Amino acid sequence: MRGLIRAPGRAGLWAALLLPWLTGCAQLGYLGQAVSGHLQLVQAARPVDQWLSQPDLDPALRERLLLSQRLRDYATATLALPDNASYRRYADLGRPAAVWNVVAAPPYSLQLKTWCYPLMGCAGYRGFFDRAAAQALADQLKAEGWELQVYPVPAYSTLGWGNWLGGDPLLNTFIRDGEGELAGLIFHELAHQQAYAADDTEFNESYATAVERMGARRWLAEHGSAEAALAYERQRQRRDEFLALALRGRERLAGVYGQDLTPEGRETAKREAMAAIQADYRRWRDGPWQGWAGYDGWFARANNAAFGVLAAYHGLVPAFERLFVAQGSDWPRFHAEVKRLAALPKARRRLELGSPE
Repeated sequence: MRGLIRAPGRAGLWAALLLPWLTGCAQLGYLGQAVSGHLQLVQAARPVDQWLSQPDLDPALRERLLLSQRLRDYATATLALPDNASYRRYADLGRPAAVWNVVAAPPYSLQLKTWCYPLMGCAGYRGFFDRAAAQALADQLKAEGWELQVYPVPAYSTLGWGNWLGGDPLLNTFIRDGEGELAGLIFHELAHQQAYAADDTEFNESYATAVERMGARRWLAEHGSAEAALAYERQRQRRDEFLALALRGRERLAGVYGQDLTPEGRETAKREAMAAIQADYRRWRDGPWQGWAGYDGWFARANNAAFGVLAAYHGLVPAFERLFVAQGSDWPRFHAEVKRLAALPKARRRLELGSPE
């Protein structure tokens, strides 16, 4: 993904965009942009076969579309992901992101603000098809004292609700990603249609990220070129190193916020923790990464919202990878067990997953 989440790694986001009309008049403004934005996306999409039938189609796009359909077939045949209309159509939106997400956290907490929707539960972000609308909400929340991040998202899932409209489409916002990245994105978003736990963003996103990572590596091992596999592993290694560094910073901040301090002492401790986090990053950048500065922007903008959302998308990935092995590395059994866990109360779900709250 681009922006905040693209930096630590591709972790596609499903957006709670289609059902806010059930919540009453307060949601009407959000409803308008959500419905119109999604319908515009659906209307712009055409079957991949129609694109491929164009003799003047950009050769690079043709190759990507052909690859996407092989990946789509593989997702169902090998990874036991849903067999439906999703990712059988393509749309060029003429913009760099499908949606922009807003995440917010209090000044002395890493707990993300949530927005709740009937049927879909609560999520720690609010998605907008228009960048200006996302920024307007961010400005409003900032004025209320929240720490904010606004970041572009290349894809979102309708959790299967959109299949009657033709399914979730392939988009220009991610179609030209590297082979491993494209594979992971498609597998990630389809995983959201496979299993979903209301009110548990970390469970949902970590599950999809685990499917993304394991599925992409298997695809590359079986069908990818050596060059593509090497590029993916190099990118994944750097991403994992970033995540380890950032999550250590998150733990440092959590330690500060867990102390019983005066307001002045808490603010001082927070500034010192942020300075230490920045120093740790610079040492890593100038040492092991030999000056590679690809995460400078992320650390320059880092705040509670940024650190909070990291845990939401990566915190339970190791637990899901262990669960996959425990299920005999069998994809249907793995998905069935995740569905079973998703139906449990949250505390019981986390306990059985091996990662209690």
